[in-house]
Amino acid sequence: MKFGPVAPGDAKGGIVVHSIRQGGLVLKKGSVVGDADIAALTAAGIKTIMIARIEPGDVSEDVAAAELAASIAGEGVHVDRAFTGRANLFAETAGVVVVDPAGVDRLNEVDPDITLATLDAFAPVVPGKMIATVKIIPFAVSAAACDRALAVARAASPLVRVAPYRVRKIGVISTVLPGLADKVIEKTLRVTQDRLAPAGAKIVAERRVPHESAALARALSDVLDAGAELAIVFGASAIADRRDVIPAAVEAVGGVIEHFGMPVDPGNLMLVASVGGRPVLGAPGCARSPRENGFDWVLERLLCGLPVTRRDITAMGVGGLLMEIVTRPQPRATEVKPGRRIAAIVLAAGRSTRMGGANKLLAEINGRPLVRIAAEGAFASQARPVIVVTGHQRERVEAALKGLDVRLAHNPEFAKGLSTSLKAGIAEVPPDVDGAIVCLGDMPQVSAQLIDLLLAAFDPEKGALVVVPTINGKRGNPVVWSRRFFPELTALDGDIGARHLIASYPEAVTEVPLAGNAALIDVDTPDALRAVKAEIEGAS
Repeated sequence: MKFGPVAPGDAKGGIVVHSIRQGGLVLKKGSVVGDADIAALTAAGIKTIMIARIEPGDVSEDVAAAELAASIAGEGVHVDRAFTGRANLFAETAGVVVVDPAGVDRLNEVDPDITLATLDAFAPVVPGKMIATVKIIPFAVSAAACDRALAVARAASPLVRVAPYRVRKIGVISTVLPGLADKVIEKTLRVTQDRLAPAGAKIVAERRVPHESAALARALSDVLDAGAELAIVFGASAIADRRDVIPAAVEAVGGVIEHFGMPVDPGNLMLVASVGGRPVLGAPGCARSPRENGFDWVLERLLCGLPVTRRDITAMGVGGLLMEIVTRPQPRATEVKPGRRIAAIVLAAGRSTRMGGANKLLAEINGRPLVRIAAEGAFASQARPVIVVTGHQRERVEAALKGLDVRLAHNPEFAKGLSTSLKAGIAEVPPDVDGAIVCLGDMPQVSAQLIDLLLAAFDPEKGALVVVPTINGKRGNPVVWSRRFFPELTALDGDIGARHLIASYPEAVTEVPLAGNAALIDVDTPDALRAVKAEIEGAS
């Protein structure tokens, strides 16, 4: 290809290299110069123009791009018309992109004038999503280079394709231990169904069984007999070893363990197995969260009917650090100093919908409104500052707190649910505070001593980033949260608390067993108020 400056009179048939705009003249890059263009250039006083000329043995950019793109594209891929040396490839169906990385590298090594870029291997796509692009850098490329690139593309057969989703029927089994609330399981099922929806897959069989291998083995057989093409097991306790409950149950029904563990964070504790040729996943705790984790990487492939081998999993380490691991120590520059500070957030914005019209937070016990009892308990503890989130009947609730040295955070969106109050409270936590204990304004038996017990158990350096009270194995409130969870707490939506986050990060949770029922009793109904009032006033 010839390339260089020429006088306008010598430019006929050449390709314009740089766009020209002068007066009323507009000559765009890539245009082929004709007689009218020469006249306009001369009239505009332009002395030289940079052009390129295709010579024998060259292939024009659009022809080369189109031929290469057609050779690269495999199943489920549509190639758009080449334009300005670029041909884009699009997904025709939902699924994951299957790429031959070594083949792409070989093609890009043929000639610097020829390039191919793709999405990440196994990236999930929907119809119409661009998955790759061929770009010829100059206006033409040598036929020899084009032929070499075509040979590489054809040898790969193909370099890029879309594996469509094929697996539609999913079985889900949840194992249960004391303290695992039903709503955690329900939340997990909703998150899982949302993950499956883009693939057109549905949960067709669901079981909940004790966390022991015999019961789980029976449940596995049940969901597979019910037609599940893939089974997912959510353990009440994370898998700790290949001989643990979940892998033992897989082997008990004649299954095969492909691999346990993966170099992806979060997602380390993943089990990949099969029973009778159908895949079984032992889900890590992070799979209860909608955030991307290693579970997604394996699930997407299996939903497309692609095998996931031990080698596939061990190759996931590069790029496998998806987010900071909450139990990992912070850099030295930001280590928690002795005398760490924990704020208290008292949620007092609700509408008391189950109280029959009355605002429960203003109901009095021993002459004090419930909201004041909760705020005074927090203030008498070591937590600082104490932040009270108001919403419904704001003025009356604030009046009930008059004289207390607390920060008020109004939540104007209180009607949208508990999550909005969490956001409002966390927004008021000072930047030098290490975490927050989230208290409920309708739990009048939560004392300063109980709060201080939970605060004493908070120890990020030992992995205790979430502290939860338990009564006979059942988890209650309030809960201490490290600042490192604040982004996820503020990302919650609707009338939902943060319980599913506790299930998602079992390695970060410390439980504090307590006597009595103070951490379990909240006032939601008139009967509950009468019972708590009688107990507290009777003990006074």
